[in-house]
Amino acid sequence: MLKDHGMLPTGHLWRLIFVVALLFIPAVGFATPPSGSSSEDQGEYIFITQDDMDLGYRDAKATMSMILLNAAGQESRRKMLTQFLEVPDNGDKTLITFQYPRDIKGTGLLTFEHIKTTDDQWLYLPALKRVKRIASKNKSGSFVGSEFSYEDISSNKPAKYTYKYLREDAHNGFPVWVVERYPKDPSSGYTKIVSWVDQSNYQTLKQEYFDRKGAPLKVEYVRGHIRYLEKFWRPNEITMENLQTKKKTILSFEDWAFQQGLKVTLFTKRSLERQR
Repeated sequence: MLKDHGMLPTGHLWRLIFVVALLFIPAVGFATPPSGSSSEDQGEYIFITQDDMDLGYRDAKATMSMILLNAAGQESRRKMLTQFLEVPDNGDKTLITFQYPRDIKGTGLLTFEHIKTTDDQWLYLPALKRVKRIASKNKSGSFVGSEFSYEDISSNKPAKYTYKYLREDAHNGFPVWVVERYPKDPSSGYTKIVSWVDQSNYQTLKQEYFDRKGAPLKVEYVRGHIRYLEKFWRPNEITMENLQTKKKTILSFEDWAFQQGLKVTLFTKRSLERQR
């Protein structure tokens, strides 16, 4: 892995070295972002690379379990089926359908991600028997009572943020880059997100979220990344802790399956009503 805490080559020489380094990615990891670029360019480079690494997965699905813990440690559990469809030259489509418990079974969230513009989201509530569009101004609200907001469930496309690369560091013994991201969407519930990104595979390991007043709001831990089909990284577990309410939500993933031939017709508002 190319790693230099001092000056790195620039111009054509740097590009040549970077291309050579890419040839050895499976064995030795990735190159450190060019130190000659601005802090914004460095931060953006990391997240563009992370996004590009996931191109070509086509579709995927997984079973997702949710544990909600209140401030006293009392818990409730939910189970969902999550399905994804890659959309070339745009954001992906995601369908989350609750399977358990009975009082929430059939509830579903459909998300159409977009590269630059605000994502589209629709929530289906069986008790009301109707699909409700999630307005942009409401996307900072809680997703079915969890510590994840609708905004957290939607896309993470690089063009939706500006960046500031802070430093190299370590997280649980792993070399990481620390980057601040600033949402461009004026309706975002966050003023900034600080991310710890694993240098070996560009996967996010930790994030700190700051509310609209700039105060610490939540911290997220992402654990157990596994690479599928020798390319696509997915976590086993994501924990979101609310620093203000002391509540916590844990998401765990099982049975990841890729390239299952999922049809675009599955990802529609009409289909959302039928996922029971």
